[in-house]
Amino acid sequence: MAYKKIQYGCSFADMAIQKYSRKNRNHLFLQEIDKTVDWEPIQALLLKHYEPGKSKLGEVAYPPLFLFKCLLLQKWFRIKSDPELESQINDRVSFRSFLGLPLEQASPDHSTYSRFRKRLTKDAMIKINSALLNQFHRLGYSINEGIAVDARLVKSASRPVSNDQLKELKEKSLTREGQLDKNGTRKKYSRDLDSDWSIKNDKPHFGLKEHTAVDTDNGFILSTYMTPSSQNESIHLPMVVISSMHTSDKIQQVYADKGYVNSGDIPNSHFFKCCLPILRMYFS
Repeated sequence: MAYKKIQYGCSFADMAIQKYSRKNRNHLFLQEIDKTVDWEPIQALLLKHYEPGKSKLGEVAYPPLFLFKCLLLQKWFRIKSDPELESQINDRVSFRSFLGLPLEQASPDHSTYSRFRKRLTKDAMIKINSALLNQFHRLGYSINEGIAVDARLVKSASRPVSNDQLKELKEKSLTREGQLDKNGTRKKYSRDLDSDWSIKNDKPHFGLKEHTAVDTDNGFILSTYMTPSSQNESIHLPMVVISSMHTSDKIQQVYADKGYVNSGDIPNSHFFKCCLPILRMYFS
């Protein structure tokens, strides 16, 4: 198993910058996170689910924990694109310190982040998220006092097509021909076939709907759940709540807007009949 060697703080420039970085709020914030989180179990999970670096052939890969921390920075600081993430890492000393990236070493190319994100499975991310939340729970942070559930529309990265075209593409993807590229080899990446059309504020939207559960006390993201954008929130509330459970404690309260209670084609009585018996299992 081979990964690129990354070691921070070796040069005179690194040591000089560390002196004034102690007064940088972002640096202190990231330093506190780095000290609080035990990264070893996270690294073990990443190594288990990340294939690059396990082969003796090909270019030496970046360590998966390093790339994972890059994506955390992108999320925390609301960096909108991978090219911008690359630029920010090259520019910000606090980011470099958090990543352990020395001044003389450039950020990975933005395409590296995209490939890393696609190679990590949903199952791997759920396990990593659960491991982090369990660490916080052991440190005394409550993550089950209450959760707030909401949904947002996510634009598809693929070019919008009609529902009829989507249907044809999905049917083709199930055939052997649809699983091969123009050279006859198995496709590494394929078109987004989970997105569909919906209307919000009288505007058409092609993409997905992300359902997120957040801890009401500390703001921890407990779970995210993706569905086609046309599907109503109410039918997914039980799954969002259940996937928020990371400890043995029961959830005290669930807060959600009316989108999770009522639907144009799902009566309230049907919603409560289906959902409440499941949700009561997780309330104390």
